[in-house]
Order: sequence, then C-alpha cells, then structure tokens
Amino acid sequence: MTEDSSADQLSVPEWLSVQFVTEVLSSHENEPDLRVTKLDCTPGSAQGDNYASVIVRALVEYTTQKGSFSKSLIIKTVLEMFAGSALFKTEIGMYRKVLPEFARILREHNDTSRLYADCIYYSLEPRQVMIFEDLSEMGYAMVRNRELTHEEICGAYLKLAKFHALSMKIINERPEFVKEFKDGICLVDIPYMSSGMGSFKDFLGRIPELASYKSHFEKIEVHFKDRLRDIMKEYQTNPQPGYYVLCHGDFHTRNIMVKHKEESGSFEDCMLLDYQGCCLAPLAVDLMYSIYLLMGREQRIGQFETLMNYYFSVLRESLKKIGYHGVLPDPLAFWTEMSRLKYYGLNLASASNEETDEKLRDFIEECKIILARFERSGYFEDL
Repeated sequence: MTEDSSADQLSVPEWLSVQFVTEVLSSHENEPDLRVTKLDCTPGSAQGDNYASVIVRALVEYTTQKGSFSKSLIIKTVLEMFAGSALFKTEIGMYRKVLPEFARILREHNDTSRLYADCIYYSLEPRQVMIFEDLSEMGYAMVRNRELTHEEICGAYLKLAKFHALSMKIINERPEFVKEFKDGICLVDIPYMSSGMGSFKDFLGRIPELASYKSHFEKIEVHFKDRLRDIMKEYQTNPQPGYYVLCHGDFHTRNIMVKHKEESGSFEDCMLLDYQGCCLAPLAVDLMYSIYLLMGREQRIGQFETLMNYYFSVLRESLKKIGYHGVLPDPLAFWTEMSRLKYYGLNLASASNEETDEKLRDFIEECKIILARFERSGYFEDL
C-alpha cells in the first residue's frame, strides 16, 4: 500500500455532508421531517486496517417529530484505485440478498446468532457507498497490538462455520441464488502475497535446518499463481469432489470485531466484517487463509488441529440444525480437502516471513514445525 492510498483511507470525503446524511436517515427511518443538527466525522479505522476502502465514523445528532436523537454510523466507500473492481458490488449483493436470507434461515431454526452488522444504506451510483450501524456502540472492538485469544479465535470460527453451512445449504438447494459470486479476492492479486515466494525460498536456503525444503518451493514458484487462480475459478470451470461454500474471502484479524462481558471481561461474541471478497470456492480457502492471518504463532504451532476440528464440528452441527439435505462432511474428506488446497497454504506460509533480528529464531522454529507438518500431510508430493 502506498503512502498516498494510506492517507486517502484516513480522509473524510467531501460529499459526506449534512444533506447526504439527512437523506439517508430520513429514508431509513421513514421520517420525511428528519433534520440533522450536528455531524461530526472522524476516521473510522486505523491506518492499514482496510486494503480497498475508506472508513469514516459519523456521529450524528438529529430531530424528528418524535424528539431528539443521536446515532453513530460507519460509512464505507471505495478507494479510487479500486473503483473499477467488483468489491463493492459483491458486498452490496451480500448485504442486500444473501446475508438477510442466511439470517432468515437461522431464525427459522431457532438460532439467534448474528453474522453481520446492519446495513442501513448502499449505492453503486453516483458513488460506491455503504453505511452500517456502529458495532462499537454495542461493545464490539477491533483487536490491535495483540494476538487473538483461543476463545476469540473459536468465536470467529464458529461464525465462519455457520456462514459456510448456510451457504452449503443454499448451494445444494438453490445454486442460482449465489451464482453471481464468482469474483472473489485471489491471493496472487495482492502484491505482498504474491511477492513472498522468492524471498522465502532464499530464506530457506540460508537456514541449514530448513535448506532441504528449498527445492520444493523452487518447484512451487514456477506455477503457483496459475494454480491459485484455478482454485478460485474451480467451482465455475472444473468442480472437484470436495466441499464448496460461499467463502468470506478475506477472513483475517482485522475483519472481525470481538465483544467481552463488562463484568468479567470474558469473551462474549464475535462479528464478521467486510464481505467484499465473497466467492464460491472450496471451504479450505478461508481456512488456509485464517491459519496465517487469524491465528497467532502459538495457535499455528500447538492448536492448529484442535481449532480446525472445532470449526469442522460446528460446521456439521450447523448443517444438521438448518436441515441440510446433502451428504454431511466427514472428517477424512475434510482433511483431504485441506491437503488438496496445498498451494494456498504453501503460498501463505511463504508470505508470512517475519525475518527480523528479534523474531528470526521464533520464525525458524515455527517454519520447522509447519513445514514438517506439510511434509507429513503430503503437501510436497507431485508438485
């Protein structure tokens, strides 16, 4: 990300005016006489939190015939450099059609889980804008300057598993309902994700304990970009035995918010954010991504199988609860699916290099464990 794009993310758009907010709230609350008396806009996210969007928090005071009110809104608009992408169209489609249908199915089966924040306004023309309720008003917060706890990660996987289960039901019963979601985020289109393979390969060659793995990554480097793109298009072009879902597409720490109980400080809930990258793809796409962008080092080393099995157990139970009529996933097939998407995992492993003096030893130890796990799982066979 350039300095200019980072600066753009923290600026307030000129069109974000009292008139615009008045029109939005008046329509949303069905109050034609609504009048905004105060509008205070500030950056709604920290620098680097969002790759493709500008996030603004708007504190609004307004009056209607019913009295005086205040509300905090999160306003999301696209960065100019991504204006021609399908990201906002995808996210609006999720909030307009898919997520409300998921919520309806959950309610129908007595599940009160919330998978998304309320969206009160969206548009593609004349500008790409979405306006959400402010989850921070309900006690949710981003996690910064620390890794997620085990409970927080489990909370995130619980929501992801339910999201995946709902999409499996829809794909099984009404595939046309989600067929438009075919243009998700591909890792090789994100510069820092696709540029790490060469430096990681060189890093392996410099570390005696890891040098034996270098030849594997030399083979992978030749065609991993094509393999990753094929995976993202697989459902449309070449379906394979396995489990296809509507993937979140960008399932990482900055795309969740967590809530803790005021009295005890214990974990209470997690909310998924940013459905811009949603696409029909193997469920392992989200899981591979999360291993390196949601889990911390300790989870990757010592809790990987436990966390994956927890996700899988929630997926199966959710499918049963919502009346899924397809064949339930079984554990062996699930782990086979994870292994089948090895190129996703290997690319993410190469992009996670934290080669600094203070972290180098820890990183080497983690690589030894992760790469040995890959070898046991057959990731380096038939490259």
